[in-house]
Amino acid sequence: MIILVMGLPGSGKSYLARQLAALTGAGYISSDKVRQVMLQAATYSDKEKWIVYDEMLRMAIEAAGEGSDVVLDATFYTQALRRSFRRALEDKGRIVIIEVLADEALIRERLRRPRMDSDANFEVYVELKELWEPVSEPHLTLRSTNDNIESLLDQAMEYIHQAAYEQGTDR
Repeated sequence: MIILVMGLPGSGKSYLARQLAALTGAGYISSDKVRQVMLQAATYSDKEKWIVYDEMLRMAIEAAGEGSDVVLDATFYTQALRRSFRRALEDKGRIVIIEVLADEALIRERLRRPRMDSDANFEVYVELKELWEPVSEPHLTLRSTNDNIESLLDQAMEYIHQAAYEQGTDR
């Protein structure tokens, strides 16, 4: 199974994605970590974004080709980007999409604090929010707060199990 966890910076998507990967035993591919490895100083330019997404896709194809489940953690802010991942991965296993939202006041608070892997700030959030294209694919939408991770994980696991059941596989 391939799980795309997406949302704007500060939404809580990375925290959820890491927890979800640990809970399911899936591999974890983070745009923030890929960006750190590939780029000296991130500017979040379109060119840099595509470099990072191309590498994430390559890694996901490799993992899925080896039979591994994988959680992909990135903004996935455009329809075209999501569509390119779906097309490239559709024959590699069931694809599940989870969108994580949070109130803007909470996002602003979160982005003021240093975070483990990301250097996206509120300005990056605003830029990506303006570019954000609504998700038209079937997906689960979760609203993050500072104290509901267990509930989010429960909802995500229920959605993943339902997707596996509909596919007729536990993978």
